[in-house]
Amino acid sequence: MKRVVFLGVIICSLMMTSCSKKLYWKDMQPNYRYAISRKMEMRIQPGDRLRILVSSKDPELSAPFNLGMRGYRVDMGGEVRKADMDIEPGYMVNNDGYIDFPVLGMLYVGGLTQQELSNQIKEALRQERYIKDALVTVAFLNLKVYVMGEVGSPGVLSVSEDRMTLFEAITRSGGFTRNASMKEIAVIREEANGLRMLLNDMTTVKVFNSPGFYLQPNDIVYVKPQTATITTLGEGSRRTFTTLFSLSSTVISVLILLNIKK
Repeated sequence: MKRVVFLGVIICSLMMTSCSKKLYWKDMQPNYRYAISRKMEMRIQPGDRLRILVSSKDPELSAPFNLGMRGYRVDMGGEVRKADMDIEPGYMVNNDGYIDFPVLGMLYVGGLTQQELSNQIKEALRQERYIKDALVTVAFLNLKVYVMGEVGSPGVLSVSEDRMTLFEAITRSGGFTRNASMKEIAVIREEANGLRMLLNDMTTVKVFNSPGFYLQPNDIVYVKPQTATITTLGEGSRRTFTTLFSLSSTVISVLILLNIKK
Protein backbone atom coordinates (compact mmCIF):
# COMPACT_ATOMS: atom_id res chain seq x y z
CA MET A 1 0.00 0.00 0.00
CA LYS A 2 2.70 2.52 0.98
CA ARG A 3 4.69 1.63 -2.11
CA VAL A 4 1.66 2.28 -4.36
CA VAL A 5 0.96 5.65 -2.73
CA PHE A 6 4.64 6.62 -3.03
CA LEU A 7 4.66 5.81 -6.75
CA GLY A 8 1.45 7.80 -7.21
CA VAL A 9 2.94 10.90 -5.57
CA ILE A 10 6.06 10.70 -7.74
CA ILE A 11 4.07 10.38 -10.96
CA CYS A 12 1.72 13.26 -10.08
CA SER A 13 4.69 15.48 -9.27
CA LEU A 14 6.34 14.69 -12.58
CA MET A 15 3.12 15.37 -14.45
CA MET A 16 2.69 18.74 -12.76
CA THR A 17 6.24 19.66 -13.74
CA SER A 18 5.78 18.65 -17.37
CA CYS A 19 2.53 20.61 -17.63
CA SER A 20 3.91 23.85 -16.18
CA LYS A 21 2.88 26.94 -18.14
CA LYS A 22 4.81 30.06 -19.02
CA LEU A 23 3.78 33.21 -17.17
CA TYR A 24 3.88 36.69 -18.68
CA TRP A 25 4.45 39.81 -16.59
CA LYS A 26 4.50 38.01 -13.24
CA ASP A 27 5.06 41.31 -11.41
CA MET A 28 2.06 43.09 -12.96
CA GLN A 29 -0.51 44.29 -10.44
CA PRO A 30 -4.22 44.77 -11.25
CA ASN A 31 -5.63 48.29 -11.45
CA TYR A 32 -2.18 49.84 -11.56
CA ARG A 33 -1.27 52.06 -14.49
CA TYR A 34 2.09 51.23 -16.04
CA ALA A 35 3.98 53.60 -18.29
CA ILE A 36 4.69 52.44 -21.81
CA SER A 37 7.54 53.47 -24.07
CA ARG A 38 6.74 56.17 -26.59
CA LYS A 39 6.45 54.84 -30.12
CA MET A 40 9.62 55.68 -32.01
CA GLU A 41 8.98 57.08 -35.49
CA MET A 42 10.45 54.92 -38.22
CA ARG A 43 13.21 56.49 -40.26
CA ILE A 44 13.92 55.79 -43.89
CA GLN A 45 16.92 53.55 -44.55
CA PRO A 46 18.75 52.34 -47.68
CA GLY A 47 16.84 49.44 -49.20
CA ASP A 48 13.43 50.74 -48.15
CA ARG A 49 10.72 50.98 -50.79
CA LEU A 50 8.43 53.98 -50.45
CA ARG A 51 5.05 54.83 -51.88
CA ILE A 52 4.84 58.58 -52.45
CA LEU A 53 1.52 59.92 -53.69
CA VAL A 54 1.15 63.56 -54.71
CA SER A 55 -2.36 64.94 -55.07
CA SER A 56 -3.91 68.35 -55.57
CA LYS A 57 -7.15 70.01 -56.65
CA ASP A 58 -6.06 69.59 -60.27
CA PRO A 59 -5.16 65.92 -61.00
CA GLU A 60 -3.27 66.91 -64.15
CA LEU A 61 -0.84 69.02 -62.13
CA SER A 62 0.02 66.17 -59.79
CA ALA A 63 0.11 63.44 -62.48
CA PRO A 64 3.79 63.98 -63.51
CA PHE A 65 4.84 63.35 -59.88
CA ASN A 66 3.02 60.04 -59.66
CA LEU A 67 4.81 58.09 -62.37
CA GLY A 68 4.33 54.38 -61.91
CA MET A 69 1.19 54.87 -59.86
CA ARG A 70 -2.30 53.93 -60.95
CA GLY A 71 -4.35 56.73 -62.50
CA TYR A 72 -2.39 58.96 -64.87
CA ARG A 73 0.77 58.90 -66.96
CA VAL A 74 2.68 61.33 -69.19
CA ASP A 75 3.21 60.22 -72.79
CA MET A 76 6.16 61.02 -75.08
CA GLY A 77 4.55 64.24 -76.24
CA GLY A 78 4.05 65.52 -72.70
CA GLU A 79 0.31 64.80 -72.70
CA VAL A 80 -1.28 63.58 -69.46
CA ARG A 81 -3.36 60.45 -70.13
CA LYS A 82 -5.16 57.76 -68.19
CA ALA A 83 -2.82 54.96 -67.22
CA ASP A 84 -3.64 51.72 -69.05
CA MET A 85 -1.42 49.48 -66.93
CA ASP A 86 0.12 49.27 -63.50
CA ILE A 87 3.86 49.60 -62.97
CA GLU A 88 5.62 48.34 -59.88
CA PRO A 89 4.88 51.12 -57.38
CA GLY A 90 7.31 52.69 -55.03
CA TYR A 91 10.69 54.34 -54.94
CA MET A 92 13.67 52.28 -53.84
CA VAL A 93 16.09 54.08 -51.54
CA ASN A 94 19.61 53.49 -52.86
CA ASN A 95 22.68 52.70 -50.77
CA ASP A 96 23.47 56.41 -50.42
CA GLY A 97 19.99 57.28 -49.13
CA TYR A 98 18.60 58.85 -52.33
CA ILE A 99 15.47 58.27 -54.41
CA ASP A 100 14.98 59.33 -58.03
CA PHE A 101 11.77 61.36 -57.89
CA PRO A 102 9.95 62.56 -61.04
CA VAL A 103 10.74 66.13 -62.11
CA LEU A 104 12.48 67.00 -58.82
CA GLY A 105 15.30 64.54 -59.53
CA MET A 106 17.48 62.92 -56.87
CA LEU A 107 16.21 63.56 -53.35
CA TYR A 108 18.13 62.64 -50.21
CA VAL A 109 15.70 60.84 -47.89
CA GLY A 110 17.98 58.80 -45.62
CA GLY A 111 17.17 59.22 -41.94
CA LEU A 112 13.95 61.15 -42.55
CA THR A 113 10.58 60.21 -41.10
CA GLN A 114 7.52 59.88 -43.32
CA GLN A 115 6.26 63.30 -42.24
CA GLU A 116 9.64 64.97 -42.78
CA LEU A 117 9.85 63.62 -46.33
CA SER A 118 6.28 64.67 -47.02
CA ASN A 119 7.06 68.22 -45.87
CA GLN A 120 10.27 68.29 -47.93
CA ILE A 121 8.49 67.35 -51.17
CA LYS A 122 5.60 69.75 -50.54
CA GLU A 123 8.04 72.61 -49.98
CA ALA A 124 10.03 71.76 -53.12
CA LEU A 125 6.86 71.68 -55.22
CA ARG A 126 5.78 75.02 -53.82
CA GLN A 127 9.17 76.71 -54.26
CA GLU A 128 9.49 75.49 -57.84
CA ARG A 129 5.92 76.67 -58.48
CA TYR A 130 4.74 73.29 -59.67
CA ILE A 131 1.91 72.82 -57.16
CA LYS A 132 1.11 75.30 -54.41
CA ASP A 133 -1.50 73.20 -52.62
CA ALA A 134 0.07 69.70 -52.87
CA LEU A 135 -0.88 66.92 -50.51
CA VAL A 136 1.95 64.39 -50.21
CA THR A 137 1.45 60.98 -48.61
CA VAL A 138 4.45 58.77 -47.80
CA ALA A 139 4.19 55.10 -46.81
CA PHE A 140 6.57 52.17 -46.45
CA LEU A 141 5.94 49.29 -48.85
CA ASN A 142 8.42 46.70 -47.63
CA LEU A 143 8.05 46.64 -43.86
CA LYS A 144 9.30 43.25 -42.71
CA VAL A 145 10.31 41.69 -39.40
CA TYR A 146 12.25 38.43 -39.10
CA VAL A 147 11.32 36.08 -36.24
CA MET A 148 13.66 33.21 -35.37
CA GLY A 149 14.31 30.75 -32.57
CA GLU A 150 11.85 29.17 -30.16
CA VAL A 151 8.52 30.17 -31.73
CA GLY A 152 5.87 28.03 -33.37
CA SER A 153 6.40 29.30 -36.93
CA PRO A 154 9.70 31.14 -37.52
CA GLY A 155 9.75 33.27 -40.63
CA VAL A 156 9.32 36.71 -42.17
CA LEU A 157 6.36 38.87 -41.16
CA SER A 158 5.01 41.59 -43.42
CA VAL A 159 3.82 44.67 -41.56
CA SER A 160 0.69 46.20 -43.08
CA GLU A 161 0.79 49.25 -40.82
CA ASP A 162 3.64 51.45 -39.68
CA ARG A 163 4.03 49.72 -36.34
CA MET A 164 4.32 46.30 -34.76
CA THR A 165 4.98 45.37 -31.16
CA LEU A 166 7.20 42.55 -29.96
CA PHE A 167 4.11 40.75 -28.61
CA GLU A 168 2.34 40.89 -31.95
CA ALA A 169 5.37 39.54 -33.80
CA ILE A 170 5.66 36.55 -31.44
CA THR A 171 1.91 35.89 -31.51
CA ARG A 172 1.80 35.98 -35.31
CA SER A 173 4.72 33.54 -35.33
CA GLY A 174 2.80 30.90 -33.39
CA GLY A 175 3.76 31.93 -29.86
CA PHE A 176 6.51 30.48 -27.69
CA THR A 177 7.57 26.85 -27.78
CA ARG A 178 7.94 24.91 -24.54
CA ASN A 179 11.69 25.42 -24.75
CA ALA A 180 11.56 29.22 -25.12
CA SER A 181 13.40 31.42 -22.65
CA MET A 182 10.95 34.24 -21.99
CA LYS A 183 13.62 36.23 -20.18
CA GLU A 184 15.87 36.46 -23.23
CA ILE A 185 14.04 37.77 -26.28
CA ALA A 186 16.64 39.45 -28.46
CA VAL A 187 15.79 42.21 -30.93
CA ILE A 188 18.69 42.80 -33.32
CA ARG A 189 18.42 46.22 -34.94
CA GLU A 190 20.46 47.99 -37.60
CA GLU A 191 21.36 51.53 -36.57
CA ALA A 192 23.46 54.27 -38.11
CA ASN A 193 26.70 53.05 -36.52
CA GLY A 194 26.08 49.29 -36.75
CA LEU A 195 24.00 46.48 -35.28
CA ARG A 196 22.57 46.61 -31.75
CA MET A 197 21.04 43.79 -29.71
CA LEU A 198 18.23 44.65 -27.28
CA LEU A 199 17.32 41.98 -24.71
CA ASN A 200 13.71 41.82 -23.51
CA ASP A 201 12.21 39.98 -20.54
CA MET A 202 8.61 38.93 -21.13
CA THR A 203 8.11 37.93 -17.49
CA THR A 204 8.20 41.50 -16.20
CA VAL A 205 6.32 44.72 -16.92
CA LYS A 206 9.65 46.42 -17.61
CA VAL A 207 9.38 45.11 -21.17
CA PHE A 208 6.84 47.86 -21.91
CA ASN A 209 9.62 50.45 -21.56
CA SER A 210 12.14 48.54 -23.63
CA PRO A 211 13.40 50.21 -26.82
CA GLY A 212 12.62 46.87 -28.46
CA PHE A 213 8.91 46.99 -27.55
CA TYR A 214 8.03 48.70 -30.84
CA LEU A 215 9.76 46.97 -33.71
CA GLN A 216 11.48 48.74 -36.57
CA PRO A 217 11.73 47.67 -40.25
CA ASN A 218 14.12 44.75 -40.77
CA ASP A 219 14.41 43.98 -37.04
CA ILE A 220 15.41 40.41 -36.22
CA VAL A 221 13.56 38.88 -33.26
CA TYR A 222 15.35 35.88 -31.78
CA VAL A 223 13.79 33.84 -28.97
CA LYS A 224 16.57 32.00 -27.15
CA PRO A 225 16.11 28.38 -25.99
CA GLN A 226 16.17 27.39 -22.34
CA THR A 227 18.10 24.22 -23.15
CA ALA A 228 19.41 22.45 -26.23
CA THR A 229 16.89 22.56 -29.07
CA ILE A 230 14.22 19.90 -28.89
CA THR A 231 14.08 17.94 -32.15
CA THR A 232 10.88 16.66 -33.71
CA LEU A 233 11.74 13.15 -32.55
CA GLY A 234 12.43 14.44 -29.05
CA GLU A 235 9.14 16.31 -28.96
CA GLY A 236 7.29 13.16 -30.02
CA SER A 237 9.05 11.14 -27.34
CA ARG A 238 8.14 13.73 -24.73
CA ARG A 239 4.47 13.54 -25.69
CA THR A 240 4.53 9.74 -25.58
CA PHE A 241 6.22 9.89 -22.18
CA THR A 242 3.55 12.28 -20.87
CA THR A 243 0.76 10.04 -22.18
CA LEU A 244 2.24 6.98 -20.49
CA PHE A 245 2.53 8.90 -17.22
CA SER A 246 -1.11 9.90 -17.48
CA LEU A 247 -2.21 6.31 -18.02
CA SER A 248 0.02 5.07 -15.21
CA SER A 249 -1.38 7.71 -12.87
CA THR A 250 -4.93 6.59 -13.65
CA VAL A 251 -4.07 2.94 -13.00
CA ILE A 252 -2.32 3.75 -9.72
CA SER A 253 -5.25 5.91 -8.58
CA VAL A 254 -7.59 2.95 -9.14
CA LEU A 255 -5.26 0.63 -7.21
CA ILE A 256 -5.11 3.10 -4.32
CA LEU A 257 -8.91 3.27 -4.17
CA LEU A 258 -9.16 -0.54 -4.24
CA ASN A 259 -6.63 -0.84 -1.41
CA ILE A 260 -8.51 1.75 0.66
CA LYS A 261 -11.77 -0.18 0.27
CA LYS A 262 -10.03 -3.34 1.47
